[in-house]
Amino acid sequence: MSAATATAPFTGLSALLDDARRDAADIDVRPPSTDTATFGHDAGTAPRRGTAVQDGPAVAFPSTVAEVQQLVRLAGRHGVSVVPRGAGTGLSGGATAGADQLVISTDRLTRIVEVSPADEVAVVEPGVLNSALNERLAPLGLFYAPDPASWRISTIGGNIATNAGGLRCAKYGVTRESVLALDVVLADGSLVSIGHRSIKGVTGLDLVSLFVGSEGVLGIVVGATVRIRPLPVARRTVTAFSDSTAAGAAAIGAITASRVRPSVIEFLDQPTLEGIDAANDSGLRVRGAALLLIELDGFGIDEQTAELTAALEAVGARVRVETDDDAEVLWELRRSGRRFDDGSWFAGGDVAVPKSRIAEIFAGFPEIEARHGVTVSAVAHAGDGNLHPVVTLPIPADADPAVVPAAVHDAADDLVRAALAVGGTVSGEHGIGTVKRALAAEELAARVRAAQLAIKDALDPAGLFNPGKAL
Repeated sequence: MSAATATAPFTGLSALLDDARRDAADIDVRPPSTDTATFGHDAGTAPRRGTAVQDGPAVAFPSTVAEVQQLVRLAGRHGVSVVPRGAGTGLSGGATAGADQLVISTDRLTRIVEVSPADEVAVVEPGVLNSALNERLAPLGLFYAPDPASWRISTIGGNIATNAGGLRCAKYGVTRESVLALDVVLADGSLVSIGHRSIKGVTGLDLVSLFVGSEGVLGIVVGATVRIRPLPVARRTVTAFSDSTAAGAAAIGAITASRVRPSVIEFLDQPTLEGIDAANDSGLRVRGAALLLIELDGFGIDEQTAELTAALEAVGARVRVETDDDAEVLWELRRSGRRFDDGSWFAGGDVAVPKSRIAEIFAGFPEIEARHGVTVSAVAHAGDGNLHPVVTLPIPADADPAVVPAAVHDAADDLVRAALAVGGTVSGEHGIGTVKRALAAEELAARVRAAQLAIKDALDPAGLFNPGKAL
């Protein structure tokens, strides 16, 4: 062994863990084991029930920003890639990690640092749950607008990583529209603050928008200044049932053509209603074959209701103003009533299209079903053209449930390509992660992809953060 070899430092995860035990003993750092297996995947890439458990990645649980910085420096020193992780509710593989990587979890970065009604902002750490922030704001007559379906269990940091949307984005926009400033730990361990506390601010390039939706490939968000808003003076739930999926999808255009701007417009097609009924004994299908579930809010709610009702009834929809109790049930069914059993393979995802093309996408489902021998259904955030399709296929008795047939994935890819063909995008809010990287390459021009990779290289030249994701 040469002198150079003998004195060269041993780098890698094992060396990182040794240094962490010596130099960062106050940080909870867990080595790879079956106990950390759940940190190797997110909700969208979780193994099927019954799959053998493999060792997960190393996982660190910092409690302060300084500890995040220390961990990033250790990772950089030993050439260990870092996977930032919130609650793991993502659906595109953005938080997947191997046994040779270090997951930096935000589970313990949960402080709501400040709430300022006067400035209409809150300052939070990334591990704060979306629901926890709204619980803090409600007694003050305020709310945080982005509300992904996972709002009870997803974190603000994770919402920022994927630019999550949710139901209310029809009126209030996705996460990007509610983030004013960020504190970010970069690949060299430095801490930078970008953006502004003020609503307006055009000094320099808009780095906040760059980081929102970047899926942890540019840095680790450790703090966020977000917009908060007054709770509406009134909210009202309106349902509009139609006799077919096609008729219901066409009715979306009637809302757009009216002067009413609901806070939420959700569209559920016939297979979705049937699936929700089967799982919940809810009886939605009896009322129609497609449902527009709408929330109005703000002043003049009676006038809004009257104009919306007239617009929808003019295209044949059956409109009802729901009681508060019935509305609560309906919204819970929309958020969590859509379930899939272990007897079927399925592939989910999301795409977004111009609102005027939503009906066209639904009309194309039968062709995709016939081509691949699968069933396709979807719910949609119809107010902004974001669809969440699901492809299902029953598992034969003699088949291995863990081996998903190519037809399922091919059908899901065809759904994405159908969205691209009408001017849509690969993902509206779930992100790219590992699942949609190849499809994203079909959407983005080569020069645009090169520019994005150049930005990644400028901020993270060693490729430390979340390699193999998003870009």
